[in-house]
This record gives sequence, structure tokens and C-alpha cells, in this order.
Amino acid sequence: MSEIFYVREIFHYFLHFIFPFFIAKMFFKDHWRKAYLVMIATMAVDIDHVFADPIFDPNRASIGFHPLHTYPAIAVYFLGTVFFKGCYKIASVGLLFHMFTDFQDYYFWQ
Repeated sequence: MSEIFYVREIFHYFLHFIFPFFIAKMFFKDHWRKAYLVMIATMAVDIDHVFADPIFDPNRASIGFHPLHTYPAIAVYFLGTVFFKGCYKIASVGLLFHMFTDFQDYYFWQ
């Protein structure tokens, strides 16, 4: 395996688990702990990966392939950032950032 693969993995999981901390601190200052935990909980969206064969393929784009990673689903997540409040808005932000993370994992590293 090449070294770039390891950098790609580290960056991917940094965006999934560490960067939401900074989003929570920046945009949800009064409730950053709750916001961080809700955004981490949005990782559950990856449950749709179990329906794929193979479950994980580093050379497959998640966006547009898995049911909860489709463009219509992403549109719903975006609308949630506009129309929802409280935890639902935070979850929508987390889901959108999750989609960005999966998008960059495939398209920025080719």
C-alpha cells in the first residue's frame, strides 16, 4: 500500500471524528458538547454500507451509491439545516459534513 492511502485514511477519520468538535465549538458555543455528540451520532448513517458488497471498498464513491448517501438524501439533510431547530439542526449539519467527508475521500484523492 502506498503512503498516500494512509494519509487519506487518517484525514478521513480526522474529518469524521475530530473536525466536528471544531464545528460544535464554533457554531454551537453554548451547547458544544451536545452538538459534538449529536454530530458523532450521525455516523450511524453509515449503516447503509452493510447492504453493499463488499461492505467497504476504498475505490468506490459512497456518495450516490449507498441509499443514505444519495443526492436526494443530501438535499433533505440540507433542508434540515434551514428548517429544523435544536438537535435536528445539529444532526443535519453533522450529516452534511459527513457527506462532505465521504465526498472528499473519493474525489479529492484520485
